[in-house]
Amino acid sequence: MQATGVYSIPLYDILTGHGICVVLVNAQHTKNVPGRKSDVQECQWLMKLHTYGLLRDSFRLEEKMEGVRTIWRLRDRHVKDASRAVQHMQKALTKMNIQLANVISDITGVSGQAIITEILKGERDPWKLADLKHEMVKASREEVARSLEGNWRADLLFELRQAVDSYHFAHQQMRECDRKLKSFLASLPTRTLERPNRSGDAPPATTPQQRKARKKPKTRRNEPTIDLKAELKRICGVDLTSIDGIDVITAQTILSEAGTDMSGFQTENHFASWLGLAPSKDISGGKIIGLGKRKVQNRVAMAFRMAATTLLNSKTYLGSRYRHLRQQLPSHASAIKAMARYLAVLVYRLLTHGEAWVIGAPRRSSEGARNGNWRVYTPGRSQKDSS
Repeated sequence: MQATGVYSIPLYDILTGHGICVVLVNAQHTKNVPGRKSDVQECQWLMKLHTYGLLRDSFRLEEKMEGVRTIWRLRDRHVKDASRAVQHMQKALTKMNIQLANVISDITGVSGQAIITEILKGERDPWKLADLKHEMVKASREEVARSLEGNWRADLLFELRQAVDSYHFAHQQMRECDRKLKSFLASLPTRTLERPNRSGDAPPATTPQQRKARKKPKTRRNEPTIDLKAELKRICGVDLTSIDGIDVITAQTILSEAGTDMSGFQTENHFASWLGLAPSKDISGGKIIGLGKRKVQNRVAMAFRMAATTLLNSKTYLGSRYRHLRQQLPSHASAIKAMARYLAVLVYRLLTHGEAWVIGAPRRSSEGARNGNWRVYTPGRSQKDSS
């Protein structure tokens, strides 16, 4: 059967519940139906292709992870709803000629929400509203007061109130998703990986300068309220956030969409191809006749791309690698894709080999000091290959 959105899910569950082995195929692999297309003809075409062994089964997330994926996707939708509500607040304020966003960088912060709350309660004096700003706001009291001189139209105030209610409701929904996600994660078993004991292959220790360079990121308002890092380390068996650029949100996206079992992918190249981070080649007779771009919508690939963009100013090996790719490749998009693929390969190695990702000290040789090379310990490779 074809994977046609959510319509194939209930039928797939019913058939597999009766012990039937179902092959869920990509619709793009079966689109070349001869003649006029109909449902009956397409079913016969699927049967013929499957009889000849030309169809491949799609990747299916393990059943115990489906609850985590559902809650995480639902929470992501609430985050986007909150973002739209913030845009609606800014729109209503701008239409009233309230230029609060010009003096306060984030209207959802302490100062912005305090001022908006008092506006909705009926306060119109700009100087009294300016007194509500936090001491950390760089703008002066006069600048804040001048930005609050506008027209208080009743319809726009109603629109502002609706946007604020939507924003708080979205955050309430996110907190409920966090509590549900915590229960689903607690039900997952602890994963222990056997780490091979290679003599002379111990990872080098990090220097104090490198530990200082990796500053703790600021807590974002939309981050989960639960301790995801400890849970992810217990479930995955390794700390994915030790890789530069991969934060807790990215690691949770990887877990919820791909799971911890990488046995569905033969090699790291198959995993990168599933993500759509590999080039598309048209091969005929063993020769490459054309190159193209694959149109793959994958949440994990999007998370890896976002993680790659955060490495631009990173003072680590991965940051240097990304800046080198930006110089060598023809476009920044190609560099982001190449770096995202490298991060995906690292995650695949961590989940399969169970070893740690450690960045060591720079080489002390004359060539290493001149080129600024770093010794890098990657899972599944010796120090000679990974330097």
